[in-house]
Amino acid sequence: MRKIILYIAQSLDGFIAKENGDVSWLEEVPNPEKTDYGYSDFLTSIDTVIMGRATFEQVCSFEMPYPYQSKKNFVFTKNPELPANENAAFISENHADFVRKLKLQQGNDIWLVGGSKTNTFFLQHNFIDQIRLFVMPVLLGSGIPLFYKNTFKRDLQIEYYQVHSSGVSELWYKLL
Repeated sequence: MRKIILYIAQSLDGFIAKENGDVSWLEEVPNPEKTDYGYSDFLTSIDTVIMGRATFEQVCSFEMPYPYQSKKNFVFTKNPELPANENAAFISENHADFVRKLKLQQGNDIWLVGGSKTNTFFLQHNFIDQIRLFVMPVLLGSGIPLFYKNTFKRDLQIEYYQVHSSGVSELWYKLL
């Protein structure tokens, strides 16, 4: 069965974006060695991308071509009225059934891009198999948290960790 991997960066105080969804702060984190922290290898290991609507809109706002064109792209939304998009299929109903069926299909692993509400939905339904978390050496003070209104407990098992010379901590967790 395919794995769903939440591959994501956050600030040390737990935020994945500023309150307005801005993620440009990630580019400000010093990276003198210009490492991609395994991102290129990760991209080759997946063939499907899932994200929430706000995250999709943020990605589309970047001043570059849509970065995941070579992957199957699904955007979770509550709005069934969204116009068709050439880069992604909008999924507005039966999200849990959709994910169950998707995991059973043939293919590579699935990247859960985010954002906060989508991450929480996947966590609440036990769909996340692994979290690959990159903790950036910065405090944002406020913003969008990794999980939205997380009122439940989940046990994790560390699978891998590395502290990069840039100060970025890379943590891989299996969800128990």
